[in-house]
Amino acid sequence: MCACQQAPLTPAPRISVLQCQTITPCTLPAMAPTTNGELRAALTTAKGAWGACAAKVDMIVSCQTAAQAEIDAQAAPAKHD
Repeated sequence: MCACQQAPLTPAPRISVLQCQTITPCTLPAMAPTTNGELRAALTTAKGAWGACAAKVDMIVSCQTAAQAEIDAQAAPAKHD
């Protein structure tokens, strides 16, 4: 009998691919307001641009969270009673 035995093989790591939508960088439109009315319009435009950017970020965070939850569920060992 041999005292040395081969160690059991560890399972290969799971390769996962995130299927989150690609996005474009957030941009703010160039503005040069010269009156109070233009300044108010520029503020409204900037708020809209920041809102659109925040929506992109939220979409990616949501997708990545769902993908990570799926990865974690697949990686969790099955529990037996």
